[in-house]
Parts: sequence; structure tokens; C-alpha cells
Amino acid sequence: MPASGGKIAIILGTRPEIIKMSPIIRACKKRGLNYFILHTGQHYSYEMDKKFFEDLEIRKPKYNLNVGGHEYRKQVGLMIREIMGILAKEGPEVVLVQGDTNSVLAGALAANKLGIKIGHHEAGLRSHDLTMLEETNRIITDHISDFLFAPTADAFKNLKDEGIADDKASLTGNTVVDAVFQNLELANKKSDILKKLNLEGKDYILATAHRAENVDIEERLKGILEGLALVANDFNLPIIYPIHPRTLNNIKKFGFKIPPGVRAISPLGYLDFLRLESKANLIITDSGGLQEEACILKIPCVTIRDNTERPETIKAGVNILAGVEPNKIWQSAKKIIKSRKKWINPFGDGRAAERIVGALASSGKNKDY
Repeated sequence: MPASGGKIAIILGTRPEIIKMSPIIRACKKRGLNYFILHTGQHYSYEMDKKFFEDLEIRKPKYNLNVGGHEYRKQVGLMIREIMGILAKEGPEVVLVQGDTNSVLAGALAANKLGIKIGHHEAGLRSHDLTMLEETNRIITDHISDFLFAPTADAFKNLKDEGIADDKASLTGNTVVDAVFQNLELANKKSDILKKLNLEGKDYILATAHRAENVDIEERLKGILEGLALVANDFNLPIIYPIHPRTLNNIKKFGFKIPPGVRAISPLGYLDFLRLESKANLIITDSGGLQEEACILKIPCVTIRDNTERPETIKAGVNILAGVEPNKIWQSAKKIIKSRKKWINPFGDGRAAERIVGALASSGKNKDY
């Protein structure tokens, strides 16, 4: 694909995708490429996300599907139908998707049906847990993609082990590094969240829990809340927990209470959250993206899940997989804080977007970094 020629369709639908696509969007603009953005609205309406694009200073989507709020099969089906219509009209040479969401699967399947080439950033991530819809989404997408951009050596090896052709897979690094570096500059300029919350750097712990397998299951949510209570009591630091309305509703439904020492706040915008994250003493989370960002920012992390598709963070020593048993969460927090060391970031050097866009602009010939 010549740099001045074929059109690129960038498909996204959740805020983590917007974050990780932001460096790619900036790289496309810098190169003067012909591209457009399609927002499926998987988790949020576009109206809610408008400020997100404004804060990150990136181009707003040309198309907005607003298909959030449906169950898995219906949502994917609606997305495929709508995306196919737009792709047929626009005629891009390549569709670029990122990650493992329903939007990724729908975008890839729609492109595949129309014979349009597919680029997949974050290819090769594997939790090896097929009960996770995300695992199915990422495997299917990888095996129908033409350009597979692996973020780490482990992910690249997974693709090779699954028989992906050598001329399709590239080791590029992860745009999460680009995004953290680029967007933290914006956050430091624009966000006053620490002042608003009356916090100083390193005098608090940041917690998030949003995954359905955690917050929708009574025993798992109970274990997380009790674990946070133990950590707050032992560390004598407030735990700041931006809590999603669905999680809050489940806490009420199950008859739980926010534990002492845990300060539940409303969900934050990305720049406020990134600023809060960068100054935390410790992060406790079930988010895959947050595991990566903690590693990049060198903030100790405890992951409240039974498995992770980011094993590099464990190997680097910045992250511990704790599950949801309260004492294990507490002991993991103590262990990771005591084992502070000079961590090596395994996700690349902050130039992944340049490599990905460069590979697309030259028919995927840029292989490794």
C-alpha cells in the first residue's frame, strides 16, 4: 500500500481501544495518510466519548454505530451488518483493529467477508482460558488477519506456535507505551485531579475492578472488597476506587458495603485517571491495560484475576497475580511493595505506532524492532 494511496479504516468501540489507537491516529496524520475512524459505541455512546477525543487531541470518528447495550451475539451481529455497509461504501484497502473486544471481532469479520485486508494490533495475546469471550475474539481475529502486530516476544511466539505465516506477523512493541508517554504529557498539563481529591503523590493506592467474572459474581466481589479492606488497614493509605455504576449496583444488590479505608469515587476521564495512576503507591486491578500501564509507569501492581494475557508483567516483577481470595490480595500487596526493584518495560520503546503505520504503508515489510 503506497503511503499516499490506499485508505485505512480504523475501527474502535471502547475507551481502551481509543487510548491505544491514539498514537496510531497521530502517526497516520503525521504521514498524511488517507484514513477514517469508525466508532461502534460498544461500551459508551459517542456523545459520552466526544470529550475523550477532544482531550486526546485526535480526529473524531467519521461514523458512530451506537450499538452498545446488547448481549454478545446480537451486538456482534449488528456491528458486522453496519460495518460491512460502511466498508462497502468507503472501500478501504485495510481495516485496522486493536485488542480483543466485540468491536475487534466484528470489524475483522466484516472486512474478511468483503475481502478487505485486516491489520490486528495486539495480536498473539493469550490467556489460554477459552471461557473468556476476549480469548475467542482475539484468536479468531488473529487467524483471519493479514498483518499481525505482536506487542511482545511472548505474543509473537504464540502466533508462531499457532502456525501463523512468517510474512504476516511483526514484532512491533505495544502502542500502550506510546500512548502513556504521549498522553501523560497532556494529563500533566490538563488534569488537576490530585488537587480535587486532596491527594499527594504516593500517598494513596489506586484500585479498579470491572470485569464481569469479578463484579457480577457475589463470592468474587466479596473477596475483592474484603481484600481491599485488609490492604487499606495494613498500609494505612486510602484506596481510591473509581467505581462503575454497574459494580456499585451489584454491591448494593448483594448487601455489601464499601469497606473502611476505601474511597469510592465516580468514574474518571482518561487524563484524570492517567494522572492519578502515575502518582499511585500501588495499583490493584483486574484490567489488562492497567497491568501494562503500571509496568510502563513502574508502579507496583496486584492483579485480582486467576489468569492474565499479560504474563510479561509477571516476569518483569512489577505485577503479581492474586486471584480474589482476601488474604492472597493482602499478602500479594505486601510482597510486591517489598520487592521494588529496577523493572524493565517489556512492551517496547514508545515507537510501536510508527512501526505499525509504516508496515501498513509499505505492505507490511517492516518486520521487527
